[in-house]
Amino acid sequence: MLVRQSNDNQERDVFVDAGDWTSRRLILAGDGVDYSIHDTTMKAGTHTLLAYPHHLESAYCIEGEGELEDTVSGERYPLKPGTLYSLNRSDRIRLHAETDVRLICNLMPALAGTETLDSEGGYPLVPEARPALRKKNVFVVNLNEFNLGRLKSIRNADNYNFLKLLDASDVLEQTHYDIDAILTKARNTLQQYPGEVDGLIHYIDFPVSTTVPILCQEFGLPSASLEAVLKCEHKFWSRYEQAQCIADHIPKFAAFDPFDDDALDRMGMAFPFWVKPIKSFSSYLGFRIDDRDDWDHAIKEIRAHIGRFQGPFDALLERVDMPAEVANIGGGDCIAESIIGGRMCTQEGFVHKGKLRVYGTVDSLREPNGSSFSSYQYPSRLPARVRKRMTEIVEIFLSHIGYDNAPFNVEFFWDANTDQIWLLEVNPRISESHADLFRKVDGASHHEVSADLSLGARPRLPYRDGEFAYAGKFFIRSFRDAFVKNVPDGDALAEVARQVPDTIVRITCEPGKKLSELMDQDSYSYAMAIMWIGASSPAKLQKNFEKAVELLDFDLEPIG
Repeated sequence: MLVRQSNDNQERDVFVDAGDWTSRRLILAGDGVDYSIHDTTMKAGTHTLLAYPHHLESAYCIEGEGELEDTVSGERYPLKPGTLYSLNRSDRIRLHAETDVRLICNLMPALAGTETLDSEGGYPLVPEARPALRKKNVFVVNLNEFNLGRLKSIRNADNYNFLKLLDASDVLEQTHYDIDAILTKARNTLQQYPGEVDGLIHYIDFPVSTTVPILCQEFGLPSASLEAVLKCEHKFWSRYEQAQCIADHIPKFAAFDPFDDDALDRMGMAFPFWVKPIKSFSSYLGFRIDDRDDWDHAIKEIRAHIGRFQGPFDALLERVDMPAEVANIGGGDCIAESIIGGRMCTQEGFVHKGKLRVYGTVDSLREPNGSSFSSYQYPSRLPARVRKRMTEIVEIFLSHIGYDNAPFNVEFFWDANTDQIWLLEVNPRISESHADLFRKVDGASHHEVSADLSLGARPRLPYRDGEFAYAGKFFIRSFRDAFVKNVPDGDALAEVARQVPDTIVRITCEPGKKLSELMDQDSYSYAMAIMWIGASSPAKLQKNFEKAVELLDFDLEPIG
């Protein structure tokens, strides 16, 4: 038991003067407890931000008057003697002191001594503090070395145990996906885990993006609903919902059965247009159709491969009620869309308790063929007014479909000549492609957003705290099939790392195989390698990429 008379033992107390406030730290971590108690005075005329990523606080006002402002909801509350408030990690308030305001504060876990609030309104979690809040057990679908590295870069990584759920062989590059088997294996892992299951996150497209909401609902974890996710994933259903709320920002579209020999005539779509399956990813089985020959080629390819997604996606659609206009359009169908274009970008954001925030925009640059991506570069160089309008558009759509408590990324085109903004598609997840871009520029991967949301907390991603001003994900592509005789070895990769610091290279092709054996490629090229690069400017970024390419030698034997 600890008994202490504060007035008689002031030499034991730690006194902190932070300018806008002072605090006598009466009980601290060194006293062997999990919480600390402070006698704090907020000085008259000050406006202090309080937002704790690592702590819980309860405070009782005993002197003075002021106001508490919830900076998320905008609500304001009077602060006077007798007022008690309690903050958790998702709260963000500003305390306005009209007079000196004296508070008795309880903070958990305990502070160690002289910590002060940082620019974001939070205290650091120091090693000396006793971890009163146990680490949260967050399962990550197909947790691999790359993504574990990104998760370890987030500011509060020490607060989590990141645990693997499912393997790559369950959810990536498979010729068939057994949804029931995936769910059963995941359930068994979660049910057999001896500790608490606190959260579940992912960064992978189908089938992961559509099975995670099911698991979260079953285990009582925060997530968007399956129906809201499917309204993003089902390309025709998504366009159907968009037509009701943002019709001016979507192209003409029509669904068709790729096995219907008269589909081209029935649709009434004028050339040129794009076709793609109702459910696919990474531009797989997507084709630009300029004439009937293009149509015939695309239909042949789609008929040969669309069955890979049809059964699994239809099994998921059976779990929700669909509008009559969509109900008969499933995983074996396709969508045609009129051509849209302009400067392309992706906005990364989240919705938490109905409040949407976009925290970054990434430019998507294309190869000369206009179809394959050459790089993704962050931060965007699009005008701020354009990015703001894009955010307003996606906010209307996600509110319309009831998407909440989950991250998203949304792809747009901006036609600078007409100032027209087109929405291409909404993905109900963070983009794994962008993870290292945020780490390089902002100081932490946006995996932090997923981690916070998985616990029901509002994310607070750092801003421009990284080593680089710009970052990009670049592709090394071949536009013809070839036999891979050799790829860059470890020495070559080490030389890239030496000459272009903090560059990550992932070789995607293998010696002894054809490029056409690579899975989930777009219809016009083969990605042989991917690189994440940082630099001080866009021009330097391009030079770093060119330097890295010179150091990576692929030995290819042309086919045909």
